Amino acid sequence: MPVLSPALSASPARPRKEADESRWAELVQALDLADKVRLLTGATLWALHEEPRLGLHEVVTSDGPQGVRGTGEVPGETGLLAPAPSATGAAWDTGLAERLGRLFAAEARRKNVDVVLAPLVNLQRTPVAGRHFEYFSEDPLLSGALGAAIVRGLQEEGVAACLKHFVANDSETDRTRYRARIDARTLREVYLAPFEHIVAEAGPWSVMGAYSGLDDGVEAAPLLEHRRILRGVLKDEWGFDGAVISDWAATQTAAASAGAGLDLVMPGPDGPWGAALVDAVRRGEVDEAAVDDKILRLMRLASRVGKLTEPWTPGEQAPPLPASAAPAPAGEEDFAVLREVVTRGTVLLRNEGDLLPLDAGRLGRVALIGPNAVEPYLQGGGSAFVPAVRTVGIAEGLRAALPDGVELTVHRGGSSRRHAPFVVPSRLAGLHAAYLAEDGTRLGEEVRPTGDWGFFRVPDGVTDVVLTGRITLAEQGSHTLEFGCAGRFTVALDHEPVHTGDDDRGVELILESGHSHPATRRHTVRVGDTPVELHLRIDLHVVDGEGYGRFVTAHVRHQPPGPTAEEEIAEAVGAARAADAAIVVIGTNEEIESEGWDRTDLELTAQQHRLVRAVVAANPRTAVVVNAGAPVLLPWAGQVPALLWAWLPGQEAGHALADVLLGRAEPSGRLPWTLPAHPGDVPVPGAVPVDGVVDYRERLHIGHRAYDRTGTEPAFPFGHGLGWTTWSYDRAEAHELSVPADLARPAGGDGPRITVTLTNTGPRTGREVVQAYLEAPAGTTDDDPVRVLAGFAVAEIGAGETAEVTLTLRWRAFQHWDGDRGWRPRTGTHRLRIGRSSRDLRLSLGLDVRADAGRTGHTLRPAP
Repeated sequence: MPVLSPALSASPARPRKEADESRWAELVQALDLADKVRLLTGATLWALHEEPRLGLHEVVTSDGPQGVRGTGEVPGETGLLAPAPSATGAAWDTGLAERLGRLFAAEARRKNVDVVLAPLVNLQRTPVAGRHFEYFSEDPLLSGALGAAIVRGLQEEGVAACLKHFVANDSETDRTRYRARIDARTLREVYLAPFEHIVAEAGPWSVMGAYSGLDDGVEAAPLLEHRRILRGVLKDEWGFDGAVISDWAATQTAAASAGAGLDLVMPGPDGPWGAALVDAVRRGEVDEAAVDDKILRLMRLASRVGKLTEPWTPGEQAPPLPASAAPAPAGEEDFAVLREVVTRGTVLLRNEGDLLPLDAGRLGRVALIGPNAVEPYLQGGGSAFVPAVRTVGIAEGLRAALPDGVELTVHRGGSSRRHAPFVVPSRLAGLHAAYLAEDGTRLGEEVRPTGDWGFFRVPDGVTDVVLTGRITLAEQGSHTLEFGCAGRFTVALDHEPVHTGDDDRGVELILESGHSHPATRRHTVRVGDTPVELHLRIDLHVVDGEGYGRFVTAHVRHQPPGPTAEEEIAEAVGAARAADAAIVVIGTNEEIESEGWDRTDLELTAQQHRLVRAVVAANPRTAVVVNAGAPVLLPWAGQVPALLWAWLPGQEAGHALADVLLGRAEPSGRLPWTLPAHPGDVPVPGAVPVDGVVDYRERLHIGHRAYDRTGTEPAFPFGHGLGWTTWSYDRAEAHELSVPADLARPAGGDGPRITVTLTNTGPRTGREVVQAYLEAPAGTTDDDPVRVLAGFAVAEIGAGETAEVTLTLRWRAFQHWDGDRGWRPRTGTHRLRIGRSSRDLRLSLGLDVRADAGRTGHTLRPAP
C-alpha cells in the first residue's frame, strides 16, 4: 500500500470559552486607561508585560523560521538549526511540515518561548528577494498548505505561531518605506491567498504586520495603518480572533495604527503608543473599546499558550502555571527529523546515465571540490539566524558514510567570497575595547581575540568604544586588510585614518542589516623579508538601536598571500581526474542571501562557473551540488552528468548530502519555484522601489504562471524533480463533485477529490509528488493565468506497484475575485492537467461548472 501525505487538511484553533472571555472583559474594564495601554507595547525586546490583576503572565516570543533562537538571555545558548523554509517547500509534504512544527514547539518549550515568529508565507515574487530562502514557494497554494501545517504542528503542542509578514512584504530594498501597489484581484487571488488559507484552516494565534505599505487602489497606507486590510479583511471578514503584532520597530504612529487594527507594538518597553495612545483615546480618535479588544486578544493568546491564570495581588506570589511535561533535551531523534527534511527537500534536477546514486563499493577515491564543500552555507542571514547545537560539514558527513579504504580528498577550487575572512587570532594580539562615557571617563574595558565585533552590545552609560590592537603580517607578498563598521567611526592604521563613517541613523541600521553587514574598505599592505606589525585603532560611536539595545559594529578582516583562483582550480581538476567520482559543491553565502537587502542579479561568481566546467571536462563521473536557498543561473546545467539542489540545509548538511549521494535516501524534492535559464527570462527581475512604490504590474502572473503565459522555457520548471525510480500516470477520475451552496465562504474550502492511478515502473521504492493544475475555461480574458496549481499529494509506492493517490482540490481554483461582488465561480469547462511538474503534464480531466437553472447555486460535472 502507498504511504500518502494529504496536501490539505484542516485543524481548527482551540475553541475558547465565551463565559471566560466575558469575565476577562470585566477584569479589563476595571483597569485604568494608562494601565491598559501599557500592556499594548512589549516589556522587553522579546517579552510582553505581566499584569497580575488580569492573571496575565509574561509571554515570550522568539524568531523561528529556521529554528527557535531564543531570547539571547542565556549566554552561549544554541539550538536546533533546521533547513531553510525553501527546503521545506521543496518537500511538498504537509505531514513532514507538521512534524517540523512539532519539533519547533518542543524547542520553544526548552527555551521558555511561547510564541514562535513563524512561518513566513510571503511569496517568492522575484528570485532576487533577500529573504527568498525564508519563504516556502512562489505559489500561493503550496505556501498556504505548508504554512498551515507548520502552524498546526506548533499550536497543537501549545506554542503559538505568528504568521508573517502580512501582507505583500515580498522584497527587502527600502522595506520600511515602500508601498506595494497591487490591484484588488491580484491581492486577493495571490498575495492574501496563503494567509487566508492558513487563518481558515489552522487558526494561527497571532499574525505579524509588515514593515512595508500597501496601495490596493482604494487605500494607500503603511500596513500597520491599513484599516481595510487589518480590520476589514483579517479581523472582520476572515474572523481572525488572535493578536496582530507589529514587526519589530515598524510602528510609527499611535492613533492611525491602533485604529487600523494593530494590537501589540514590539519591541518594548518604549514605542510610539504609550502616552500618545492614551491622549488619542481621550481626544476620541481611538475608542477605548478598541483598546479593550486588543487586551482581550492578548489574553486569548496568553490563555492558549498556558500563560493566563486566576488574577493575583501585585507584589504577591503568582498562581502556578498549568503543569506540562518538560521536553527532553534535543538529541538524535531531533537530528534525524532535520536530516529527513533535507533529504526529502533535495531536488535531483538531472541524472544522465544514472550516475547517482554512487555505488560506494566501487569507489576507491572521491574528490570533494568547491567553495561550498569547504565552507557550506547552512542558514540564511538576518533574524532567522540560529547558533546551532552542532553542524555537520560536507566533508565530515561524506567521510562518515564512505566505507573504510575509500580516499576522500577536499579542494576549494578558489574562493567565492567578496570579503576577506575575519583576521585569525594568531595574527591579532587581541582587540582591546575601552568603554567611554560622554565626558571621556573610562567605564570599563574588555579584550577579545577576534576581529568580529558585529552587533556588540555595550553597557549602560557608554557613548563611545575605542578598539586598539596589533596585527602582525609575516608572509611575503600582498596582504589585504578590510574594515567594516556601522554608524559614526574612524579606523586608523599606524595613526593614519583609512576608513571613516558618519551615519547617525539608529534602528534603521538594524532593519537594513547594516549592523551585521557593514560596508567595507580595503587596505593593501606589501610585506618583504621582514614581518610588518601594524597598530590598529577604531573609534566607534555607540548606535542607539532603540528596543534592540545600544551597540557598536566593527569587522577586521585579512586575506594573506596565497594561490590564485586559477591555481586552485587546476589543483581541483587534477584531483578530479584521479578520482572515481567528483562532487562539486557551489552556491551562495551570507554575503549574498540575507534579510536586509535584495540581490542585484542571479549570478554565481565567474570562478565557480569555470570550476564546474573544468571538473566536468576532467571527469565525466561528476555530480554538481548547488548550496543555495534561492535561484542562481546555471548556464552549464545541460552539460553536467548529475545536478542536485541542496538548499541551505541546516545543521545536518553533511549527513543528509551523503545519504543522497550514496543512495541511502531518495532526493524526492520538487522545485517550489521556477529556475530561469537566462536573466532576461525572469518575470520580475528586480525589487527596487520607484518613487517609493513597488508596482506589482505582473498582476496574477507570478512564477510559473508567468512562464506559462509567455511560453518561456525555464532551465527547470516549477514542480520538477527526479528520483531513484520512474513513474507511469495511468488514469484519473473525479469524485465528490457536489458544489457547496456558499462557494465563496472563507478560503473556498475543500473541493472535488481526484483519484490518480500511479505505477512505480522503476527498480526502487520511491516517493512521488502528484500535481494537479487547473486551466480556466475557454474564452476567459488574458488576465487569467494559463493554469494554476489546484492540488497536490505525496505518495510512497514500492517498486513495480500500482496505487491510487487522492488529491483534494481547492474551490478557490474555480473562482475569481470580482471586486464588490466578491468571490465568483468561473463557469464553463475547466481542464485539469495532472503530472510531475508544471511542464510535465500526463493526464487530463474536464470539469464543467454551470449555474443551476432557476437557482442561485452551481453544479460541477465531468466533461469530455
